[in-house]
Amino acid sequence: MKYKVNYHILIPIFILSIISIITINSALTYTSSSLGNLALKQAIWYGVGWLFVILLVKLNNEYLFQHTWILYIIGNILLLLLLFFGTPINNSRCWFTIPGIGSFQPSEFMKILTFLQPDTGAVLIYLIIYISMMFVSGIRLGWFGGAFLGISLLIGGVLWLYFFKENTFIKLFGTSFYYRLERVFNWSQGSGLQLENALAAIGSAGLFGHGYNQTPIYFPESSTDFIFAVFASNFGFIGVILLISIILYLDIQIVLLARKRIEDTNQYILAGILGMLVFQQVQNIGMTVGLLPITGITLPFVSYGGSSLLSYMFLVGILLNISVKKNRVYKYK
Repeated sequence: MKYKVNYHILIPIFILSIISIITINSALTYTSSSLGNLALKQAIWYGVGWLFVILLVKLNNEYLFQHTWILYIIGNILLLLLLFFGTPINNSRCWFTIPGIGSFQPSEFMKILTFLQPDTGAVLIYLIIYISMMFVSGIRLGWFGGAFLGISLLIGGVLWLYFFKENTFIKLFGTSFYYRLERVFNWSQGSGLQLENALAAIGSAGLFGHGYNQTPIYFPESSTDFIFAVFASNFGFIGVILLISIILYLDIQIVLLARKRIEDTNQYILAGILGMLVFQQVQNIGMTVGLLPITGITLPFVSYGGSSLLSYMFLVGILLNISVKKNRVYKYK
Protein backbone atom coordinates (compact mmCIF):
# COMPACT_ATOMS: atom_id res chain seq x y z
CA MET A 1 0.00 0.00 0.00
CA LYS A 2 1.30 3.43 -0.93
CA TYR A 3 2.49 5.48 2.05
CA LYS A 4 1.20 9.06 2.20
CA VAL A 5 3.79 11.37 3.72
CA ASN A 6 2.60 13.95 6.26
CA TYR A 7 4.56 17.03 5.22
CA HIS A 8 3.00 19.09 8.01
CA ILE A 9 5.22 17.13 10.38
CA LEU A 10 8.24 16.53 8.15
CA ILE A 11 8.74 20.14 6.97
CA PRO A 12 9.04 21.76 10.45
CA ILE A 13 11.37 18.95 11.54
CA PHE A 14 13.54 19.51 8.47
CA ILE A 15 13.67 23.29 9.11
CA LEU A 16 14.56 22.70 12.76
CA SER A 17 17.36 20.37 11.65
CA ILE A 18 18.86 23.15 9.51
CA ILE A 19 18.52 25.65 12.36
CA SER A 20 20.14 23.15 14.72
CA ILE A 21 23.20 22.51 12.56
CA ILE A 22 23.91 26.16 11.71
CA THR A 23 23.38 27.30 15.32
CA ILE A 24 25.64 24.58 16.73
CA ASN A 25 28.26 25.59 14.14
CA SER A 26 28.01 29.15 15.45
CA ALA A 27 28.39 27.88 19.02
CA LEU A 28 31.72 26.22 18.12
CA THR A 29 33.41 29.57 18.80
CA TYR A 30 33.02 28.93 22.53
CA THR A 31 33.07 25.13 22.49
CA SER A 32 36.10 23.11 23.54
CA SER A 33 38.05 21.83 20.54
CA SER A 34 38.43 18.48 22.31
CA LEU A 35 34.75 17.81 21.57
CA GLY A 36 35.39 17.95 17.83
CA ASN A 37 33.12 19.48 15.21
CA LEU A 38 29.74 19.23 16.94
CA ALA A 39 27.90 20.69 13.94
CA LEU A 40 29.22 17.90 11.70
CA LYS A 41 28.37 15.32 14.36
CA GLN A 42 24.84 16.73 14.64
CA ALA A 43 24.43 16.47 10.86
CA ILE A 44 25.52 12.83 11.03
CA TRP A 45 23.14 12.15 13.91
CA TYR A 46 20.34 13.70 11.89
CA GLY A 47 21.25 11.42 8.99
CA VAL A 48 21.06 8.41 11.30
CA GLY A 49 17.83 9.79 12.72
CA TRP A 50 16.17 9.93 9.31
CA LEU A 51 17.18 6.31 8.78
CA PHE A 52 15.45 5.60 12.10
CA VAL A 53 12.31 7.29 10.77
CA ILE A 54 12.35 5.26 7.55
CA LEU A 55 12.85 2.03 9.51
CA LEU A 56 9.97 2.82 11.88
CA VAL A 57 7.68 3.64 8.98
CA LYS A 58 8.53 0.29 7.40
CA LEU A 59 7.96 -1.59 10.65
CA ASN A 60 4.81 0.38 11.64
CA ASN A 61 3.65 1.05 15.18
CA GLU A 62 2.04 -2.35 15.60
CA TYR A 63 5.46 -3.98 15.53
CA LEU A 64 6.71 -1.55 18.20
CA PHE A 65 3.72 -2.18 20.45
CA GLN A 66 4.23 -5.93 20.27
CA HIS A 67 7.93 -5.68 21.21
CA THR A 68 7.78 -2.85 23.76
CA TRP A 69 8.57 -5.24 26.62
CA ILE A 70 11.94 -6.10 25.03
CA LEU A 71 12.86 -2.41 24.70
CA TYR A 72 11.71 -1.82 28.27
CA ILE A 73 13.97 -4.55 29.67
CA ILE A 74 16.98 -3.36 27.65
CA GLY A 75 16.43 0.23 28.75
CA ASN A 76 16.27 -0.69 32.42
CA ILE A 77 19.44 -2.75 32.16
CA LEU A 78 21.26 0.19 30.55
CA LEU A 79 20.11 2.54 33.30
CA LEU A 80 21.31 0.17 35.99
CA LEU A 81 24.68 -0.22 34.27
CA LEU A 82 25.06 3.57 34.36
CA LEU A 83 25.37 3.39 38.14
CA PHE A 84 28.55 1.32 37.73
CA PHE A 85 30.03 2.22 34.33
CA GLY A 86 28.54 5.63 33.48
CA THR A 87 30.78 8.65 32.90
CA PRO A 88 30.15 11.45 35.46
CA ILE A 89 29.35 14.75 33.73
CA ASN A 90 28.24 17.77 35.81
CA ASN A 91 27.79 15.51 38.87
CA SER A 92 25.35 13.26 36.95
CA ARG A 93 26.21 9.70 35.93
CA CYS A 94 23.88 9.67 32.92
CA TRP A 95 26.15 8.87 29.97
CA PHE A 96 28.15 6.01 28.51
CA THR A 97 31.26 7.19 26.69
CA ILE A 98 31.78 5.58 23.28
CA PRO A 99 35.38 6.14 22.03
CA GLY A 100 35.51 7.98 18.73
CA ILE A 101 31.78 8.73 18.75
CA GLY A 102 30.92 10.57 21.94
CA SER A 103 28.47 9.98 24.76
CA PHE A 104 25.23 8.01 24.86
CA GLN A 105 22.42 8.78 27.31
CA PRO A 106 20.03 5.83 27.85
CA SER A 107 17.55 7.96 29.79
CA GLU A 108 16.59 9.64 26.50
CA PHE A 109 15.05 6.33 25.47
CA MET A 110 14.00 4.99 28.85
CA LYS A 111 11.59 6.66 31.24
CA ILE A 112 12.21 5.02 34.65
CA LEU A 113 14.91 4.76 37.40
CA THR A 114 16.55 8.01 36.23
CA PHE A 115 16.27 9.69 39.62
CA LEU A 116 19.17 7.55 40.86
CA GLN A 117 21.60 9.17 38.37
CA PRO A 118 20.69 12.05 39.35
CA ASP A 119 18.97 13.89 36.48
CA THR A 120 16.17 16.12 37.77
CA GLY A 121 15.25 17.45 34.34
CA ALA A 122 14.59 13.99 32.93
CA VAL A 123 12.47 13.04 35.95
CA LEU A 124 10.29 16.12 35.40
CA ILE A 125 9.84 15.19 31.74
CA TYR A 126 8.71 11.69 32.64
CA LEU A 127 6.20 13.09 35.12
CA ILE A 128 4.78 15.43 32.47
CA ILE A 129 4.46 12.54 30.01
CA TYR A 130 2.60 10.43 32.58
CA ILE A 131 0.21 13.22 33.57
CA SER A 132 -0.53 14.05 29.92
CA MET A 133 -1.37 10.44 29.10
CA MET A 134 -3.56 10.06 32.18
CA PHE A 135 -5.45 13.26 31.35
CA VAL A 136 -6.62 11.97 27.94
CA SER A 137 -7.26 8.42 29.14
CA GLY A 138 -10.75 9.26 30.39
CA ILE A 139 -9.88 8.98 34.06
CA ARG A 140 -12.27 10.80 36.38
CA LEU A 141 -11.27 14.33 37.31
CA GLY A 142 -11.90 13.42 40.94
CA TRP A 143 -8.91 11.10 40.82
CA PHE A 144 -6.80 14.00 39.58
CA GLY A 145 -8.07 16.13 42.45
CA GLY A 146 -7.29 13.43 45.00
CA ALA A 147 -3.88 12.80 43.53
CA PHE A 148 -3.15 16.54 43.45
CA LEU A 149 -4.11 16.88 47.11
CA GLY A 150 -2.00 13.88 48.12
CA ILE A 151 1.02 15.07 46.13
CA SER A 152 0.62 18.60 47.51
CA LEU A 153 0.68 17.29 51.09
CA LEU A 154 3.72 15.14 50.31
CA ILE A 155 5.60 18.00 48.66
CA GLY A 156 4.59 20.31 51.51
CA GLY A 157 6.06 17.89 54.04
CA VAL A 158 9.29 17.56 52.10
CA LEU A 159 9.62 21.34 51.74
CA TRP A 160 8.94 21.84 55.44
CA LEU A 161 11.83 19.51 56.23
CA TYR A 162 14.01 21.30 53.66
CA PHE A 163 13.42 24.78 55.08
CA PHE A 164 13.09 24.07 58.81
CA LYS A 165 14.74 20.68 59.49
CA GLU A 166 17.78 20.71 57.26
CA ASN A 167 19.72 17.99 59.06
CA THR A 168 16.71 15.66 59.14
CA PHE A 169 16.10 16.30 55.44
CA ILE A 170 19.68 15.36 54.56
CA LYS A 171 19.52 12.20 56.68
CA LEU A 172 16.30 11.11 54.96
CA PHE A 173 17.00 12.11 51.35
CA GLY A 174 20.75 12.65 51.15
CA THR A 175 22.89 15.62 50.16
CA SER A 176 22.38 15.07 46.42
CA PHE A 177 18.63 15.73 46.62
CA TYR A 178 19.23 18.65 48.99
CA TYR A 179 21.53 20.41 46.52
CA ARG A 180 19.11 19.81 43.67
CA LEU A 181 16.35 21.57 45.60
CA GLU A 182 18.76 24.30 46.59
CA ARG A 183 19.54 24.87 42.92
CA VAL A 184 15.84 25.25 42.14
CA PHE A 185 15.07 27.69 44.97
CA ASN A 186 18.17 29.83 44.51
CA TRP A 187 17.88 30.34 40.75
CA SER A 188 16.16 33.74 41.02
CA GLN A 189 18.58 35.09 43.63
CA GLY A 190 21.93 34.44 42.03
CA SER A 191 21.88 33.89 38.26
CA GLY A 192 25.55 33.08 37.81
CA LEU A 193 27.88 33.45 34.84
CA GLN A 194 25.92 31.15 32.53
CA LEU A 195 22.59 32.93 32.77
CA GLU A 196 24.00 36.45 33.03
CA ASN A 197 26.08 36.08 29.88
CA ALA A 198 23.25 34.37 28.01
CA LEU A 199 20.91 37.24 28.89
CA ALA A 200 23.54 39.75 27.80
CA ALA A 201 23.92 37.98 24.44
CA ILE A 202 20.15 37.88 23.88
CA GLY A 203 19.44 41.39 25.17
CA SER A 204 22.05 43.02 22.96
CA ALA A 205 20.90 41.24 19.78
CA GLY A 206 18.22 43.76 18.86
CA LEU A 207 15.82 43.20 15.96
CA PHE A 208 18.12 41.35 13.56
CA GLY A 209 20.89 40.05 15.85
CA HIS A 210 24.65 40.37 15.80
CA GLY A 211 24.90 38.24 12.67
CA TYR A 212 25.66 34.59 12.04
CA ASN A 213 28.60 33.20 14.01
CA GLN A 214 28.85 36.47 15.95
CA THR A 215 27.86 35.43 19.46
CA PRO A 216 29.28 38.37 21.47
CA ILE A 217 30.02 36.69 24.79
CA TYR A 218 30.91 33.28 26.23
CA PHE A 219 28.53 31.13 28.27
CA PRO A 220 28.82 27.41 29.13
CA GLU A 221 26.74 24.71 27.41
CA SER A 222 26.22 26.97 24.40
CA SER A 223 25.58 24.08 22.01
CA THR A 224 23.22 22.15 24.31
CA ASP A 225 21.25 23.70 27.18
CA PHE A 226 21.72 27.31 26.01
CA ILE A 227 21.47 26.84 22.25
CA PHE A 228 18.49 29.22 22.19
CA ALA A 229 20.72 32.04 23.45
CA VAL A 230 23.18 31.44 20.59
CA PHE A 231 20.39 31.52 18.00
CA ALA A 232 18.79 34.63 19.53
CA SER A 233 22.08 36.52 19.70
CA ASN A 234 22.86 35.66 16.05
CA PHE A 235 19.45 36.34 14.50
CA GLY A 236 17.73 38.68 16.94
CA PHE A 237 14.07 39.17 17.66
CA ILE A 238 12.98 38.36 14.09
CA GLY A 239 14.85 35.05 14.20
CA VAL A 240 13.36 34.17 17.59
CA ILE A 241 9.82 34.80 16.30
CA LEU A 242 10.55 32.55 13.31
CA LEU A 243 11.94 29.74 15.51
CA ILE A 244 9.07 29.86 17.98
CA SER A 245 6.56 29.92 15.09
CA ILE A 246 8.05 26.73 13.66
CA ILE A 247 7.96 25.06 17.08
CA LEU A 248 4.33 26.10 17.61
CA TYR A 249 3.38 24.87 14.14
CA LEU A 250 4.76 21.42 14.94
CA ASP A 251 2.95 21.32 18.28
CA ILE A 252 -0.32 22.36 16.68
CA GLN A 253 0.01 19.61 14.08
CA ILE A 254 0.30 17.05 16.89
CA VAL A 255 -2.80 18.51 18.55
CA LEU A 256 -4.75 18.34 15.28
CA LEU A 257 -3.59 14.76 14.81
CA ALA A 258 -4.80 13.83 18.31
CA ARG A 259 -8.25 15.27 17.57
CA LYS A 260 -8.81 12.84 14.70
CA ARG A 261 -10.63 9.57 15.13
CA ILE A 262 -7.77 7.29 16.05
CA GLU A 263 -7.20 4.37 18.41
CA ASP A 264 -7.09 5.14 22.14
CA THR A 265 -3.52 3.86 22.33
CA ASN A 266 -2.42 6.37 19.71
CA GLN A 267 -4.18 9.18 21.55
CA TYR A 268 -2.27 8.32 24.74
CA ILE A 269 0.99 8.27 22.80
CA LEU A 270 0.27 11.64 21.17
CA ALA A 271 -0.59 13.15 24.56
CA GLY A 272 2.69 11.91 26.01
CA ILE A 273 4.71 13.17 23.04
CA LEU A 274 3.03 16.58 23.09
CA GLY A 275 3.38 16.96 26.85
CA MET A 276 7.08 16.11 26.66
CA LEU A 277 7.84 18.44 23.76
CA VAL A 278 5.89 21.42 25.12
CA PHE A 279 7.40 21.05 28.58
CA GLN A 280 10.93 20.90 27.20
CA GLN A 281 10.34 23.82 24.86
CA VAL A 282 8.91 26.03 27.60
CA GLN A 283 11.46 24.95 30.20
CA ASN A 284 14.50 25.37 27.93
CA ILE A 285 13.54 28.78 26.56
CA GLY A 286 12.26 29.90 29.96
CA MET A 287 15.47 29.01 31.78
CA THR A 288 17.55 30.64 29.04
CA VAL A 289 15.82 34.00 29.55
CA GLY A 290 15.77 33.70 33.36
CA LEU A 291 12.06 32.96 33.83
CA LEU A 292 12.53 29.36 35.02
CA PRO A 293 15.19 27.46 37.00
CA ILE A 294 18.13 26.02 35.07
CA THR A 295 17.51 22.27 34.93
CA GLY A 296 19.72 21.09 32.07
CA ILE A 297 16.76 20.37 29.76
CA THR A 298 17.61 20.76 26.08
CA LEU A 299 15.56 22.25 23.23
CA PRO A 300 14.09 19.38 21.15
CA PHE A 301 15.45 19.01 17.60
CA VAL A 302 17.76 22.03 18.08
CA SER A 303 20.22 21.34 20.92
CA TYR A 304 23.22 19.13 20.21
CA GLY A 305 23.04 15.53 21.36
CA GLY A 306 23.14 12.22 19.54
CA SER A 307 21.04 10.08 21.89
CA SER A 308 18.47 12.82 22.53
CA LEU A 309 18.13 13.56 18.82
CA LEU A 310 17.67 9.89 17.96
CA SER A 311 14.96 9.62 20.61
CA TYR A 312 13.14 12.59 19.04
CA MET A 313 13.46 11.11 15.56
CA PHE A 314 12.07 7.89 17.00
CA LEU A 315 9.02 9.92 17.97
CA VAL A 316 8.81 11.42 14.49
CA GLY A 317 8.54 7.92 13.04
CA ILE A 318 5.71 7.13 15.47
CA LEU A 319 3.94 10.40 14.58
CA LEU A 320 4.14 9.65 10.86
CA ASN A 321 2.71 6.18 11.38
CA ILE A 322 -0.20 7.55 13.42
CA SER A 323 -0.90 10.30 10.89
CA VAL A 324 -1.38 7.86 8.02
CA LYS A 325 -4.71 6.09 7.75
CA LYS A 326 -4.08 2.47 6.90
CA ASN A 327 -6.53 -0.36 6.47
CA ARG A 328 -5.04 -2.30 9.34
CA VAL A 329 -6.52 -3.49 12.61
CA TYR A 330 -4.02 -3.43 15.50
CA LYS A 331 -3.92 -6.50 17.70
CA TYR A 332 -2.07 -6.23 20.98
CA LYS A 333 -0.72 -9.20 22.82
